[in-house]
Order: sequence, then structure tokens, then C-alpha cells
Amino acid sequence: MSDSPEEPSLDEQIAAYQREFDDLDPQVEKVVSALGRLNRRMNVAYGRQVADLGISNTEWEVLKTLVLSGAPYRLGPGELAKRLGLTPAAMTHRIDRMAGEGLVTRDRDENNRVRVIVELTDEGRTKWLEAMRMASYFEEDLLQDLSGAERGVLGELLIRLLRRVEHEQPDAGGRLTDLD
Repeated sequence: MSDSPEEPSLDEQIAAYQREFDDLDPQVEKVVSALGRLNRRMNVAYGRQVADLGISNTEWEVLKTLVLSGAPYRLGPGELAKRLGLTPAAMTHRIDRMAGEGLVTRDRDENNRVRVIVELTDEGRTKWLEAMRMASYFEEDLLQDLSGAERGVLGELLIRLLRRVEHEQPDAGGRLTDLD
């Protein structure tokens, strides 16, 4: 049975790949294809959650990056762009939109009037916290069929895969193109 009318099941996909590509390892393809589909579906779910809060995925990424920077949740636009893998122009557009929505402020650095600082507002932090609450419910539900030990093993295995990609392609953390 297919996952959706447009998309074949993983088994159907792998069988088609094997038919067309003799050297395919079906175990590898099953893992990689399942991870890809899971990632896409999780991104859709997260996107719906933040949309319910009146923010976009791209705005969520900025809020998250500011929170990860630590209190007082301030970064320059260039540093934000670098951390998000965006061009400065795309970052400026994003900051303009978010400042207009009251999620961040953009002010001159008092110690260096040339430098601009983007800071998370109380409204932005509230949106971030609510998105985190919604995501934690979703994630707990997603993993409900796995025991604590299975979750631990899965987490370690995924981290090993992530480390491999990061080692082999250290520049793959950003984006090839901007999403705005």
C-alpha cells in the first residue's frame, strides 16, 4: 500500500530502484529513503504548528538561533545569516519582516554605532516557547512506540550518521539556495 496516492511505498520505491539500478543495496536505500521521508513529514508537521502560532518556518529558525545564542538573545545580522546559511540580503528581508511583527528588534549597537544588533523580544520568546511545547508533544507522540532504550540506541545511531556527513561534507550545514 502506498504512503500517499502520488508516492509509492518504500518497498515499491526500492523495488523500482533495484529494477533500474543493479548495484543498489536495498538495506541502505531503505534506511536513507525512510530518513528522507520522515524528515519531510516532520518538516510539514512543524510548519503547520508554527503556522498555527502565526509565524513561518523561516521566522522560527531565526527565533531558535537567537535563543541558542544565549541570553540576552542578541546577534548581528551577519552572524544570523551565517548561522542560518543565508545571504545577507535574505537575512535583512527576514529581519525586516520579523521586526514589523514584533518578534525581534533591530537597533544600533551602543558601543559601535555602525553595527546593528538583532534582539529577541518578549513576543518572540513567547512564540518560541509555545512552538517548543507543541513540538515536544508531537515528538513524544512520534516516539511513543519506542522504549527508552530504543530511543537511546536510535539517537546514538542517528548521531553517528550525522557525524559521518558532517565529517565528509563539513560545508553541508547551510543551504544551497535561500528559502525566502
